[in-house]
Amino acid sequence: MTTFDEREHAFENKFARDAELEFVAEAARNKLIAYWAAELLGKSAADAAQYAKEIIHLDFMTAGHEDVVNKLVADLGALSDEATVRAKMSEFLLDARKKVKG
Repeated sequence: MTTFDEREHAFENKFARDAELEFVAEAARNKLIAYWAAELLGKSAADAAQYAKEIIHLDFMTAGHEDVVNKLVADLGALSDEATVRAKMSEFLLDARKKVKG
């Protein structure tokens, strides 16, 4: 294997690893935002856990996170607005990335 091939292989591995870490971080973000919303909604611990599963599953159904934003905004109603939901999602994604990447 040439140095160029080794370098190409290393870049491919890094890309795959980065994509995997981002996937894990996004799932963690969804869990965090779901628990945040569940607390605002006054859900019990068991209901909050189920709600988190629903949010995580919802994000797997379509590309992007607009479906999650729309559900959270609809569920929260007057308790929060879209801008706050988006800000919290960004905050939780940053936290999740830090935890995932160590």
